[in-house]
Amino acid sequence: MTISSNTNLAELIVQSSRVVVFTGAGISTESGIPDFRSPGGVWSKMKPIQFQDFVADPKMREESWRRKFEGMDGMAKALPNNGHIAVAKLVDNGKVSHVITQNVDNLHQNSGVPDDKVIELHGNATYAKCLACGHAYEFAPLKVAFQNKGEVPDCEHCGGMIKTATISFGQPMPEREMLLAQQATLDCDLFIAIVSSLVVYPAASFPLQAKQHGAKLVILNREPTEMDGIADMVIHGEIGPVLSQIVSELKHS
Repeated sequence: MTISSNTNLAELIVQSSRVVVFTGAGISTESGIPDFRSPGGVWSKMKPIQFQDFVADPKMREESWRRKFEGMDGMAKALPNNGHIAVAKLVDNGKVSHVITQNVDNLHQNSGVPDDKVIELHGNATYAKCLACGHAYEFAPLKVAFQNKGEVPDCEHCGGMIKTATISFGQPMPEREMLLAQQATLDCDLFIAIVSSLVVYPAASFPLQAKQHGAKLVILNREPTEMDGIADMVIHGEIGPVLSQIVSELKHS
């Protein structure tokens, strides 16, 4: 059954004890961060660099870092929008156990969601880390080194290669985060998928797993998705206003 009603979603949240929120790029477009895959998005303007090429080819590493340092200001200046803030309020009131996100912009954490409640399937673009030992690095000193020498230094702890902490094309999905996401999905009784195309796997498998395991599935998106037919509720609309209204209704429920 498909229902388009914000009020019904508020009621469904009240009736649920363990909610998981799953977010895609669309929740951050209202903060001015472009969608990577949509027409006109980042990947329609430049070819993504494969992980294997980054590791094997110094010229590809140089190009990857050049893109990163030229484009990082836009993401760094982005602020959480009403959608992020509404999700943070749902976490704060104890209804949402985890936020599983395909996004790499750190805006869920910036909106107030605790780090241990956010499961980042595609990593995080706000810092770098060593591929060997996992040590985290801020970008500022790496940018200075790149501007001076045309390359980013190796890890000072183990000599490993440093890369942005995002999951590149061809790079294995993070095992720990995938396991955490699966456990949260199987434990929930309500799964809310927000502005994701639900076509990028394996991340898109989580809504289906939740539904198959007995949870209610709600899809909130601006456009139809391939999973609308199996959802218990589908809401089409702008994310920030819809989620803000739901949080407001929960306050008065």
